[in-house]
Amino acid sequence: MKLTSIKQKVFSIWLVILSPVILLSVVLYITSTGFFGALPSFEELENPKNNLATEIISSDGVTLGKYFFENRSKINYDELSPQLVNALLATEDIRFREHSGIDVRALLRAVKGQLTGSSAGGASTITQQLAKMLFTKTPASGIERVMQKFKEWIIAVKLERQYAKDEILNMYLNRFDFINNAVGIKSAAQIYFNTTPKELSLQESAMLVGMLKNPSLYNPNRRLELTESRRNVVLSQMSKYDFISKTEYDSISTLPIVLDFKKASHNEGLAPYLREHLRGVLKKWCDNNVKADGSNYNLYTDGLKIYTTINSKMQQYAEEAVQTHISSLQDDFFKHWKGYTNAPFPKDFEREQIDNILESGMKRSERYRKLKESNTSQSEIKKIFRKKVPMTVFSWKGEVDTIMSPMDSTRYYKYFIHSGMMSMDPNTGHVKAYVGGINYKHFKYDHVKVGKRQVGSTFKPFLYALALQEGYSPCYEVPNVPVVFEKEQWGLPDKDWVPRNSDDKYEGLIMNLKFGLANSVNTITAYIMKQFGPHSLLDLAKKMGITSNLSPVPSICLGTFDLSVYEMVGAYSTFVNKGIWTEPIIVQRIEDNNGVLLQEFSPKTNEAMSEKTADLMVRMLQGVVDGVYNPRADVTMGTGVRLRRKYKFGNEIGGKTGTTQNNSDGWFMGITPNLVTGVWSGNEDRSVHFRTTFYGQGANMALPIWAEYMDRVYKDTTTLGVYPDKFDIPQSIDLISDCGSKDMGTIDYEEEF
Repeated sequence: MKLTSIKQKVFSIWLVILSPVILLSVVLYITSTGFFGALPSFEELENPKNNLATEIISSDGVTLGKYFFENRSKINYDELSPQLVNALLATEDIRFREHSGIDVRALLRAVKGQLTGSSAGGASTITQQLAKMLFTKTPASGIERVMQKFKEWIIAVKLERQYAKDEILNMYLNRFDFINNAVGIKSAAQIYFNTTPKELSLQESAMLVGMLKNPSLYNPNRRLELTESRRNVVLSQMSKYDFISKTEYDSISTLPIVLDFKKASHNEGLAPYLREHLRGVLKKWCDNNVKADGSNYNLYTDGLKIYTTINSKMQQYAEEAVQTHISSLQDDFFKHWKGYTNAPFPKDFEREQIDNILESGMKRSERYRKLKESNTSQSEIKKIFRKKVPMTVFSWKGEVDTIMSPMDSTRYYKYFIHSGMMSMDPNTGHVKAYVGGINYKHFKYDHVKVGKRQVGSTFKPFLYALALQEGYSPCYEVPNVPVVFEKEQWGLPDKDWVPRNSDDKYEGLIMNLKFGLANSVNTITAYIMKQFGPHSLLDLAKKMGITSNLSPVPSICLGTFDLSVYEMVGAYSTFVNKGIWTEPIIVQRIEDNNGVLLQEFSPKTNEAMSEKTADLMVRMLQGVVDGVYNPRADVTMGTGVRLRRKYKFGNEIGGKTGTTQNNSDGWFMGITPNLVTGVWSGNEDRSVHFRTTFYGQGANMALPIWAEYMDRVYKDTTTLGVYPDKFDIPQSIDLISDCGSKDMGTIDYEEEF
């Protein structure tokens, strides 16, 4: 009887001792069956869902930007710095490689700490933290938090069975939100230190691991001293577990945190105009392409890799070139209009005209759009636009905090000169640089692909190419006299059209076509136009990639219509590429987030003219830069000669300047054997411009940007592989185009003079 009693007591004691374990086991079993809520399936554990950012990648491997809901990019374990992994293990889970998802020793230590009221550290393993991030929601009550912890344990064990330890570490770092749009370790390394996870230093790794405890609290942008203190805790843990020596800890812990913060914003970084252009293109691609599950690709969550033709260095040089010249030109513009009552509008403008322009600008603003969406009346909107308020405005010396009315800011922004620039390889069609404007944050309108402006004399080479294709020689001579297009014969609406030159220089003088193009002589251009008519010219322009709808009227020979920089650069590539038009392309290929190729892209091509005509046109365009000698006037002239005289380029270059009516638009199209680059500059409103051609001509508005860009490119030829080569043109072409012989062309139109 006594023996039985003893056994019962022993059993009772063991039951009391083991009951928590039994109860825990029962609860865990019930939880694993889904009684307290569904657990992730095997498939979900195999492929945990993350919102992955789509990356725009340059041809030289630089990430230009991303499209995202969460700025997360996936990387592999071998792309992590060993110091980063060591810091993570030392701080968060030193027995990570020993346990199976739950660290029993740490758990017992935490329970003891709770019972004794001492601080014993946390018991949550890295695997449990990953489980919490991947599969559980924020609990609404204490009971839910307890049940969530049970789920985390079960999921953690499943994760340990499903994945290798390195994979779990990698998933954890890819998943964590380091705030400031830095989701995942790749984004965090880029945003905080402008580097990659592989290149993170010891102190950088320690700071990022320190943020894991509470990224909002340990935010280096807000609480740098507190973040440094937390970083030193991580370093101390690394020293404690012999990942670093005591000496290393002592020296590194005294160093300040040095950030190279790069905010993840669509307004910041390289090529913002290009990225915005590609956004629309890629959305259409996603709408027309489906994944294996039958759903369409999502630009913001599927982690696509968009490999572009853009070279990051050339893009940087192009942006610097625009900023350097336009900021200087803007100073000239402010000085040019200082003291004028109607500035920056012409003095003969009536008040009503100016008000209409400003009201039109008001209606295009984001502020106006939001007010209209909120059903604000027109009269109230006008009151709002006249009321002075604090605002930040753009200037070339940095943003300025000021107080002015929205209408005053509209007028202020009318002063600014804008620019668009694109550079491409004429042989491959690969666009190397794309600068849509002067500052994307303040001026979002794209002046490369979207904007179209009057092209002026930059269109004349199309007509000269037509003449050469039909048998004319560059040395064919024409008198510099007015050419009349009769109203009845040419179907003109009002009266005869007689194009004039910009000045009377060399009036009546005989000059050859090469000199006429080099100096942009309108009467010579008009003469050629009269021989062939507008329809033939437009047919050639279409073959050269001009897609805009142009009217077949005689004045097209002087470029009185609007085209985009994108179209013009593509068209000029025809001259360099032996008469073959090559479509400018920006995207080379698209891959999914695992690197699987989804689609490759290649440019369209079209034979627009003969190789001989293209070669002759290259030599003609070189005359614009080198200057062409006219023996009858004993003078050598060309509208692009400042590339030689001021900028000291010595290599073979061709080009064409363009200046439109009232100096509203300045153009320069420049060609070299391996790059075709087009530049437009002008104000938002065509009524705002320089009052004199000295400032407003294309040679002053646009050509210097080309020069600044190419100077930077040629100083970096080793990296870029772009050398100041010679054009591949046979000697027979030089014999035709040097105009040293008495052969003035194969067709004689003397009777037309």
